[in-house]
Amino acid sequence: MKNFFSNFRGDVFGGITAGIVALPLALAFGVSSGLGPSAGLYGAIFISFFAAFFGGTNTQISGPTAPMTAVTMVVVASIVAMNDGDMERALPAILMVFLLAGLMQILLGVAGLGKYIRYIPYPVVSGFMTAIGVIILVTQLLPSIGYYPNEDAMFVNQYRAQAEEIILKNILQEESKEGILVLEDFEETIARAGEVTEENILKEAKTLANKDASGVIGTIRVLPRALQQIDWLELALALATIGIIYGFKRVTTLIPSALVALLMVSGVAYGFGWEYRPIQEIPSGFPMPNLDVFGSFQLSSVTPYIFTAFTLALLGAIDSLLTSVVADNMTKTQHKPNKELIGQGIGNSIAAVFGGIPGAGATIRTVVNINAGGKTRLSGMVAGILLLVVLLALGPVASNIPAAVLAGILVTVGIGVIDYKGLRAMPHLPRDVTFGPFKVSSEVMIMLVVMVLSSIWNLVYAVGIGLVIASLMFMKKMGDLAAQRSDVKTLKEEKGWADEADFPDALKKTVLIKHLKGPLFFGSTNDFQQLAKQIPITASTVVIRMDRMQYLDQSGLYSLEDVLIELKKSGTQVLLVHVLEQPRYMMERVNLIPSLIPETQIFETFGQCTSYIKRQAETLRD
Repeated sequence: MKNFFSNFRGDVFGGITAGIVALPLALAFGVSSGLGPSAGLYGAIFISFFAAFFGGTNTQISGPTAPMTAVTMVVVASIVAMNDGDMERALPAILMVFLLAGLMQILLGVAGLGKYIRYIPYPVVSGFMTAIGVIILVTQLLPSIGYYPNEDAMFVNQYRAQAEEIILKNILQEESKEGILVLEDFEETIARAGEVTEENILKEAKTLANKDASGVIGTIRVLPRALQQIDWLELALALATIGIIYGFKRVTTLIPSALVALLMVSGVAYGFGWEYRPIQEIPSGFPMPNLDVFGSFQLSSVTPYIFTAFTLALLGAIDSLLTSVVADNMTKTQHKPNKELIGQGIGNSIAAVFGGIPGAGATIRTVVNINAGGKTRLSGMVAGILLLVVLLALGPVASNIPAAVLAGILVTVGIGVIDYKGLRAMPHLPRDVTFGPFKVSSEVMIMLVVMVLSSIWNLVYAVGIGLVIASLMFMKKMGDLAAQRSDVKTLKEEKGWADEADFPDALKKTVLIKHLKGPLFFGSTNDFQQLAKQIPITASTVVIRMDRMQYLDQSGLYSLEDVLIELKKSGTQVLLVHVLEQPRYMMERVNLIPSLIPETQIFETFGQCTSYIKRQAETLRD
């Protein structure tokens, strides 16, 4: 407790500064997620406080971030669509997905997997981050010009027939579940058909219009129509916000430019009484838990999103631990990765129960906290408390913020999230993969696949596909490298190791030495399996040197077994030299030793093996 308050003044100032930076972003991310500004604010409050209290990075400031919000946006849109556009009915399932993500993060930390997060390949992370930037940037174009598809009467009318068809289909499905046969009970069907009202058709049509205009592809599809209906006031507010954010940074970085833009543009718009579109109303009072998350939905509605929840958990873990590394570099400290994951999981779980969107460690806010004097976990807790005070005292005032202002803030966030470093490196990366007449870089290919699929298809599946491709490419490279280093050649063609210099010349035609350099695993077994076919007719003995083969997996083990059986059938004697602990253990488990290779044919040193071969040669001569 003494250490907790050891830097009280610096932590309070750092937390307040970080909270001020977090405020506009929390509101903007909440709106972008589809759950409204209050959800962003709730997420920032609870994640910041509890992730700091339970986490393993003293100076980390957590809350909603761009990558987490982009995936959250997908989750919200999908579950709302499954519930016929009814947000109230979809909300428990949405929050349960967020809760599952938090619980999964806790499990990752408890299982000690924090240290393995760093093995996610950079091209996957780079492609994903660039896609996040593109998604945020493109999807904010419509609100920046004041166009909302569900308010465009002509656009909505295109979906009226489809909306009526969906309502009728739902009625028939409900009757089917209740065991009502249409042909036997027309009256019940006719009575329920009364639900096909003009109001319900319009509501469903608006839902379909919103869905069709969502995402990158949907936005691009309706953009020509939107450009014909620009709300010039909304566009002016968005452009003014963007201009102040970039311009004020040139004046000073001591005051967050996003907050300055939020206050200035909102103040002018409200003060002059302009008729702009405000953000959704932010409820006043202390946030209350949404207990419906535990019982008012069917488990079947969440099951399809288990993988999505895991992706949220993994993404939050990566985001947080990368920020922890930045904090370590600035403070010369060492974070505890598993404890940090547990803290993030607790923060996200509690935020979900209170209706907040998920988040992670935020790099910019953490840097601001450190620069302002924050050194302990108290700073992150202070940031959360500050946002709670803003909610309680200024909720009704914040409800008057123009929606275009938050859209402008998000445009700058999208531009900032794009991984320009990775994009600039693309032309210079080695081209190591051949596609027909073309040679391309495997890392560039992975980056582009993840970026394109994330932008136009599905963030979750894109990351999974990127990881699979990256793993396959890595295995191929390692296999090629292992095969290249362990070519089977006669001693006249292959340069022997130092201890082979005194090997008798008279034996070199009848003894072939195979050098295994590196692991024999599933990626390198193909060339090794050709060993038996490459042995010269004059060779009666094969010496397999295993001094540098540190690892043998199951694929390599059975490949080795096949080669040994074939050599034994052809009458070739096999001698093993310096079998290391792990390969020997694997060979003993399947009885390669001593069934195929008796202990008398296994030697600790090449010298012992040479003496054995000489004795055999002398015996044959006698």
